[in-house]
Amino acid sequence: QVQLVESGGGLVQAGDSLRLSCVASRLTFSNYVMGWFRQAPGKEREFVAAISWNGGTTYYRDSVKGRFTISRDNAKNTVSLQMNSLEPEDTAVYYCAARRDLSYSDPSGWDWGQGTQVTVSS
Repeated sequence: QVQLVESGGGLVQAGDSLRLSCVASRLTFSNYVMGWFRQAPGKEREFVAAISWNGGTTYYRDSVKGRFTISRDNAKNTVSLQMNSLEPEDTAVYYCAARRDLSYSDPSGWDWGQGTQVTVSS
């Protein structure tokens, strides 16, 4: 059973930055595509970003392009999400996720962390 533990969430003001981290265990990390999703109150969980096995390719939802950066360290089994220029609309629970293939837009097939709250005040 893949285990994913997120950290780094918090309460910030609009325009601020946050860095989320996720430590993965019980898996061969370099064999997994890693991703970040988020879920705001009353809304469905949505894709935010994903990164390929070796970190060579990244994917983002349009609304975060240019503001968020996903990265990974295969030696430390970690994936991070650097979030800059945060907006109130970014407020959500952010989930780390892992899957074996590159079908990042498919909501099924991911293993999930427990989530970390990000709140952006205006």
